[in-house]
Amino acid sequence: MKNNYYFPHVATFFFLLTVIVALVSWIGSIYGLGTVQSLLSPEGVRWLLRHVVTNFTGFAPLGLVIVAMFGIGVAQHSGFIDACIRSGARHKHNPWRMVILVIFLGLLSNVVGDAGYIILLPIAATLFHSVGLHPVAGIITAYVSVSCGYSANLMLSTLDPMLAASTQEAADMANVSLGNTGPLCNYYFLFASTFLLAFIIYQVTRRNLLPALGEYAGHIRFNGYKQLSRKERRAIIGAIFIGVIYTTVILWATFSSWGILRSVNGGLIRSPFIEGILFLLSFGIGLMGMVYGFASGRYRTDGDVIEGLTQPMKLLGVYFVIAFFAAQMFACFEYSHLDKCIAIMGADMLSSIHLGSLWILILFILFTALVNLIMVSATAKWTFMSFIFVPFFANMGISPDMVQCAFRIGDSATNAITPFMFYMPLILTYMQQYDKQATYGSLLKYTWRYSLYILLAWTLLFILWYVTGLPLGL
Repeated sequence: MKNNYYFPHVATFFFLLTVIVALVSWIGSIYGLGTVQSLLSPEGVRWLLRHVVTNFTGFAPLGLVIVAMFGIGVAQHSGFIDACIRSGARHKHNPWRMVILVIFLGLLSNVVGDAGYIILLPIAATLFHSVGLHPVAGIITAYVSVSCGYSANLMLSTLDPMLAASTQEAADMANVSLGNTGPLCNYYFLFASTFLLAFIIYQVTRRNLLPALGEYAGHIRFNGYKQLSRKERRAIIGAIFIGVIYTTVILWATFSSWGILRSVNGGLIRSPFIEGILFLLSFGIGLMGMVYGFASGRYRTDGDVIEGLTQPMKLLGVYFVIAFFAAQMFACFEYSHLDKCIAIMGADMLSSIHLGSLWILILFILFTALVNLIMVSATAKWTFMSFIFVPFFANMGISPDMVQCAFRIGDSATNAITPFMFYMPLILTYMQQYDKQATYGSLLKYTWRYSLYILLAWTLLFILWYVTGLPLGL
């Protein structure tokens, strides 16, 4: 995956973005752009020097990545993941079925929040490699499925109740009584969207991504399949059995009458289950890996398990360097208020346009997609955008659930191409494991088609839904 142009190292790229943010914030403060705070003012310089360390240690994905990689490390080091792939290889996988599997796992991963970014991507690389496909294609396919499909799902996701709560609050404050604002108010549309997005991602992967990447000729070799021994098969059965018991206990502790993993009001929003889901997944994967290791003879002492826990740290060494510069950039961007200033200016401009309701909704989707390039948090965007656009569209007779649905299309479609994605440092670290030359530029080269096609097709589906008057959800 060679580039014909020079693109700076990932860490340098985030450093340069920080410099650009500082300069733009300085210019914005000079010209009095809203509430923009200059990073080059005396107060801005003092803030940065006081928070350099805490910007890094408080970087949201940092702890999540480390915790998740512990479990993946044990599962890989013990041979559990490799054994699972070898076990499935007895039936000679069709590589295109593997592509479909990775796509649907990515699309459905938002049920457990952001876990797909951390856990699925390295596994997808291994799965693609195991069937003769380029491992970087596995990373990109999984990444696009998780990011661009963040709103689409066959089930209720962790995002649905949070967005619905903001929608309901905005509707109440504006005395809007149109439509439904429950967590499932967009369910029918997002259910159908899952299959549309899966089709688009599959077609782009097969027709564009894989031919462009070609055959993998990197330093990580896949040595083919070795038939599982009887001891290894027993070890897999034991590990899966323990995994089933672990999953049953977690589900019972969440959904039973005891419900210790539910929140104090009995719901799942901000419950220990939702907020600790990444640790629960990592612990479960690591537990199965440990059971497999001891049952197969790969592990003999606790020291072997500790070695498995430390295995991912070699990869994370590069990630820590990238994450340090990325953390400064994200913190500086948040301090400057540039994202909110630009979003509010665009919202005022959009609100002043006089067109038909459908055309305004389409412009709203495109506006959200543009804002998403600089402000990727769906909940943060919708928290203030809902109070602007729910009343605005209500005056045109458009219900809040329709507005929220349009928002979710734009909010998801451009996730794969923004450099401001919190997990971008991790994505690039995964890619550099197989291709040392991987940069944001090379990632953008392969992901822009996904975002463009998904935005267009998803908007067309929304238009069809609007014109036909089909219900958006429950």
